[in-house]
Amino acid sequence: MFFKNFKNKLCMVLLITILSMPISALAYSESVVLGGENVGIEVKSAGVLVVGFYNINSSSPGQKAGLKIGDVITKVDDTVIHGITDLSKHFDDKESIKITYKRGNSTNTTILNLQKDKDVYKTGIYVKDSIMGIGTLTFIDPTNNRFGALGHEILEQTTGVKFEVKNGKIFKSSVTSIEKAERGSVGEKNAIYNADEVYGTIDKNDLTGIYGTYTKNYNKNQLIDISTNVKTGPATIVTVLKNSDKEKFDIKILSIDFDHKTKNILFEVTDQTLLKKGNGIVQGMSGSPIIQNDKLVGAVTHVLVDDPHKGYGILITNMLKESEED
Repeated sequence: MFFKNFKNKLCMVLLITILSMPISALAYSESVVLGGENVGIEVKSAGVLVVGFYNINSSSPGQKAGLKIGDVITKVDDTVIHGITDLSKHFDDKESIKITYKRGNSTNTTILNLQKDKDVYKTGIYVKDSIMGIGTLTFIDPTNNRFGALGHEILEQTTGVKFEVKNGKIFKSSVTSIEKAERGSVGEKNAIYNADEVYGTIDKNDLTGIYGTYTKNYNKNQLIDISTNVKTGPATIVTVLKNSDKEKFDIKILSIDFDHKTKNILFEVTDQTLLKKGNGIVQGMSGSPIIQNDKLVGAVTHVLVDDPHKGYGILITNMLKESEED
């Protein structure tokens, strides 16, 4: 929900028990390099995602073949495809092709009978093989150069389906303006970017965030400790509202749910500057670190649409665990 999409891109861009465990028992780093930077994000799919259909002579060949929105086409005539370019190569002068596709956890095959329209064979399928947007870097682990960002998975906007990532990258991005949130309407960061100035490569899109290897030079000595001892009360978030300037903004943690996968921390924005500029949490803040007592405890993930002053965060330990897993 809070993966902020660049404009004009087809993409995608969302309790009181306090538990803790000793840091020494954790299987991940006890300290990391703090994030908070605004980053551009581009992910490429493992296959081609079906996002819609169109008719040729009153019907869609794709729908007739039994394909559905959200299916991921992985092979054509038993040849693995990696993107739209690969897919289109198989259409020339063919009346039918064999399609292998994934639907959920199952792999299926079907025959797609193409229809000719003005001397061009067409499928009747709208597809997508990449998504681009912005979000916030959460942490870099200096022991292995792994990074985490967003605090939630990337979904394809049209289908609402998790985007199966083959690879991707994070890169330089600067915030140009903020569109304020309103009750019932989520605000957003507007940004420009330089996709050639790469910060790292993405290899995982998970419910808890996106992960990969940070490749740009950074100061490995500027560390912040990890804490599982999250409590209700004052805290701060780190994010960018202008250019590339990281700032801290005050919040109040209202409740903690240690057992939830992602929505662990319910908080309210109390910082008057952030309320004035954004009226609360806006798209593009996904992944903004949450700090309490000078320790990293979580990351922003969602906003309450009916009350943008409030939002949810994920425990940082949930992100670190996923970052370490293959």
